[in-house]
Parts: sequence; C-alpha cells; structure tokens
Amino acid sequence: MSDKPSPHLKAGILAEALPYIKRFHGRTIVVKYGGNAMTDEHLKQCFARDVVLLKLVGMNVVVVHGGGPQIENLLTRVGKKGEFIQGMRVTDAETMELVEMVLGGQVNKDVVNLINQAGGKAVGLTGKDGNFIRAKKLMMADLSKPGDLIDVGQVGDIVSIDPSLIALLDTGAFIPVIAPIGVGSEGETYNINADVVAGKIAEVLKAEKLVLLTNTPGVLDKDGRLLTGITPHDIDDMVADGTLSGGMLPKIGSALDAARSGVKSVHIIDGRVEHALLLEILTDEGVGTLIKSK
Repeated sequence: MSDKPSPHLKAGILAEALPYIKRFHGRTIVVKYGGNAMTDEHLKQCFARDVVLLKLVGMNVVVVHGGGPQIENLLTRVGKKGEFIQGMRVTDAETMELVEMVLGGQVNKDVVNLINQAGGKAVGLTGKDGNFIRAKKLMMADLSKPGDLIDVGQVGDIVSIDPSLIALLDTGAFIPVIAPIGVGSEGETYNINADVVAGKIAEVLKAEKLVLLTNTPGVLDKDGRLLTGITPHDIDDMVADGTLSGGMLPKIGSALDAARSGVKSVHIIDGRVEHALLLEILTDEGVGTLIKSK
C-alpha cells in the first residue's frame, strides 16, 4: 500500500494554502534558522525547499542563521571550552576570530548553497557588508548582584540596522542569508545573538512575521505543555517565576521586542518537524507558539 498522499488530498492542501499565499504576497518574513533544522540533513533539505517555495509564491524571505553547534565543534578542536552567561556566549578575541570564521564563512556559505541547490537565489551577508549592522559592546546585568555589569567580551548590542541592502536584494528576487556579526564604530567585530539580530531585522523591515526555529515544540509552561498562543504579559510572568530561562531568554526577548515594535506576529516553532516553516505560514494548523502583540 502506498504512503503517498492522494491527488484529492494534495488538492485540499493547496486549496488551504491559497488564502495564506494571497494574504502574505509581497510581505516580508524573517526566519531565524538554527537548531536541529540546521544539522539534520533531511531537515536541512526541507527548510531550503520551504524558503524557496515561499519566495516563489511572492513572499520576501530573509534568513538569519545561528551556528552554535558548529562553533562548539571548532572550539573543541582547538582546545577551547565554550562559556555562556544568561544564554550569551562569552567571546574573547581568539574566540571572536573563530566565531567569525564559522558564522561568516562555513555556516553562511553552507546555508546559501543549500537554498541555491533547492532552486533559490541566496546571497550571504554579515553585518560588515555595507556596514549594515552597527553594534557596540554589550554589558550584561549581573542577576546575582543588582546594579553590577558583566563583561562578556566581543559580544555586541545592536546600535542600528540599515535595511537598504536587504531591500535591494529582495527586489532582485534574491534571498538574503545573514550571519549575526556586527561592526563597531572603530571597525571592531562583534558576535551578536542570532535571535536578537532576527528580531531587530524584522522590526526594521516592518516584517509581517518573525519565525524562530527551535529544538522545542515552542514555549512550554511549567508542566512542559505547549502554549500555542501567549501575550507579552504572559511572558513577563513566566520570566519572573523562572519558567523561561537560559538559552530561551534571548529568543523570548527578541520575540517580545519585535511583537511590541510592529511585527504583526512572532512564531517560535519546532524546527525538528519536517516543513515546519510551511506548516506555520501556509496551513490552519501551526507547529509552535504564536506570540500576539497585545
């Protein structure tokens, strides 16, 4: 017996997608690409095809990628141990060189190649290209000593993003693929959290959607149940009571900022699901958590 969907089922799926294609035609979708979707070969192919399909039906897709596992692999090979504070990687000068090598070189070109092989026209960028991501040194609040700050090295806080380069690529049918590296006023290089970059780019581009791919089903409550829809107020409560912590904090922070700054909807979705991007954008059944702006 064949597992292939019947022609009737395929037609139903396409019909369901049509209103979403019409609604989001010409709109900008910013996607943070990371987690298992970025390391599992089958999921990588699914992601690339999803991005190309969304572009071909008229959406302006902008991809921002991370690269945590790839950075960890290289650090291990050179005998360095990664350290994180509140979900942010501590980045000394030597680590910054390695991070830039991995994100701006290896990972960025891998993602570009993946999308191009699926039939798209991807172009790789870092924030140094056209100086389009301006950054300054990020000093983090010490949660254990209120009022004190922690120096985490060459980790950047975004000062400004110039959207003109991305807009130019969008109009030329290209798909921008962005590594989260910023440049300081003196030309110094900064490692910036990819979720934060995706959120700020979504804000600046006045995106219709910001979609963050994760290795979880979405935002979970204290009992591990998926919350399909939450508000900024719900999130404030969950951070205060410790439900949200660690690596989810920058993700939630950027999602909140985007939702409060005009991005119409923010989705935190399970990148371990095949074609998660299409399921979230083009079907009635999402695969994660929708953060409503109010």
